[in-house]
Amino acid sequence: MREVYFIKQNKEKWLGIEQVIQGKIKKNPDDLSSLYINLINDLSFAQTYYPKSNTTVYLNHLSSQVFQKIYKTKRVEENRFLYFFKTEVPLLVYHYRRYLMYAFLFFILFTSIGVLSAIYDKDFTNIILGEDYVNQTIENIKKENAVGVYQSGSTWGSTIGIIFNNIGVGAKLYIYGIFGGVGTLFALLSNSVMLGSFQYFFYDYGALKDSARGIWLHGVFEIFAMVVEAMCGLILGASILFPKTFSRFNSFKNGFKDSFKIFLSTVPFTICAGIIEGYITRHALKMPLILNLIIIFGSLSVIGFYYFIYPSIVNKKINTHVNDAVL
Repeated sequence: MREVYFIKQNKEKWLGIEQVIQGKIKKNPDDLSSLYINLINDLSFAQTYYPKSNTTVYLNHLSSQVFQKIYKTKRVEENRFLYFFKTEVPLLVYHYRRYLMYAFLFFILFTSIGVLSAIYDKDFTNIILGEDYVNQTIENIKKENAVGVYQSGSTWGSTIGIIFNNIGVGAKLYIYGIFGGVGTLFALLSNSVMLGSFQYFFYDYGALKDSARGIWLHGVFEIFAMVVEAMCGLILGASILFPKTFSRFNSFKNGFKDSFKIFLSTVPFTICAGIIEGYITRHALKMPLILNLIIIFGSLSVIGFYYFIYPSIVNKKINTHVNDAVL
């Protein structure tokens, strides 16, 4: 069958499905499941005969939207809060997983730029971190207290200030995505370059090990959440630049709704990072090294699992349920 005829034959059906996704037409869960299976058949046909066509891309996107819609209608018996973190966010992360990859690639690139800049320009760290901070940290390193800067102020006061500051940074990374994603990349560049030069600074003064024992206690959650927030900004930007078959406004509306949910999922990790920085990081060099490592790698395992592994598990589980329901 020629692609033009295939599109003509199914165009009205696909437009009707778009209406369902946008909430303009109401369907019960059983009808939604039938639509999904019908659409999957069209997608399979398109992947077989028009693998590189825009039609295939469109059907893949449409089927994923129906897929999410089905399970939003089946959450009545489940606690809404638990459903949000256990199912809704993981499905969205899985759907937009390529943006998470893009965000990490940009993060690694920008952090490397910070390291290289600090290597080849000795004044670069002073410019990025500020001379007062650099001089104070050098004095702390000489006293064999590389994390001394984290020991000032009260624990609760520092914690609250850190949490609000980090949420503010994350909000900028996300909201700046409205400028086609360019604003998000600029904010990520700024923070990543700072991180790269910051880490090289400690390496240059022979205190990388001690600094890592302290900084990455809270840094795992803080930095990983920052990258996920950048992912959200890129999703927002892409929804404006690449509306596909939707109007630009509807594409933006859908992109904002999905990306904001993912952004909200980072807030608990950001809060945890602030608590760790305010209460634990100040004791980093007095703690047994094994405890530092447990916290650091434990944090990495939790947040890495949630955003990299768990979404695939949920997606596979949901697909299995759909197929079982159809059979």
